[in-house]
Amino acid sequence: MSDTLKIIDLQVAVEDKPILRGVNLEMKRGETHAMMGPNGSGKSTLGLAIMGHPGYEVTGGRIELNGENILEMEPDERARAGVFMAFQRPVAIPGVKMADFLRHAATNVRNPDRKEGEDLIPMREFRKELRDRMEQLRMDEQFARRYVNDGFSGGEMKRAEILQLAMLQPKFAILDETDSGLDADAVRLASQSIAEIGGADMGLLIITHHDKLLEHNPPEFTHVMLGGRIVETGGVELANELHTQGYDRVRAAHPDAEADNQAMLDKEEQAVG
Repeated sequence: MSDTLKIIDLQVAVEDKPILRGVNLEMKRGETHAMMGPNGSGKSTLGLAIMGHPGYEVTGGRIELNGENILEMEPDERARAGVFMAFQRPVAIPGVKMADFLRHAATNVRNPDRKEGEDLIPMREFRKELRDRMEQLRMDEQFARRYVNDGFSGGEMKRAEILQLAMLQPKFAILDETDSGLDADAVRLASQSIAEIGGADMGLLIITHHDKLLEHNPPEFTHVMLGGRIVETGGVELANELHTQGYDRVRAAHPDAEADNQAMLDKEEQAVG
């Protein structure tokens, strides 16, 4: 039976403000899902809640991986169980080389019961695998010697996230606007790289505003989030419609969700002001 990630009536708040208001979603390993929606609709919140970000409080519902409620797991335990997230704004880790970071991370995922510092992937084996992956992604080998995201451009940060995805090979990967801040050629390369890495062995949840990242990853399912809930689900044709026509039809069809979405945006503007 295929691995399954199931989200059931998920409700999430940030600083006591409700963001997700009952999200339901089921993904099977090998499927590609696109999550689209206007600003403030809760797309990134969904990904961060799945990974267990401490700033996002789950106030109701469940997230199950093969029937096990992962809400009871710490973020590192979720990663070891096979869930990965490529962040929209990755953090820098000065002093930690990409190669060292990836060797420890890959070892932890492949041997989740090991103690830190023990039984690392043999260096020769790891170097060959890393070199092969970087060649596949058309990355300079010098990249692995740099500190994680330290001084990286926006495009380099996104390439680093894709390299992590390639090395960790999770069951399910959440890509949070991996196309943001990239030019058209970089987005096309990212889309192609993700397709080569994922394939039938990985479930992909691609959070995006646009369709370019979907060029080589056509979704079997496209979900539209508005006001903290999924209001529509379709196929790749829905993603194409949203890219060409925007969200006016969706907003008009779901006035209650649109009112909640606007209220969340108003609160964000007040907080910034």
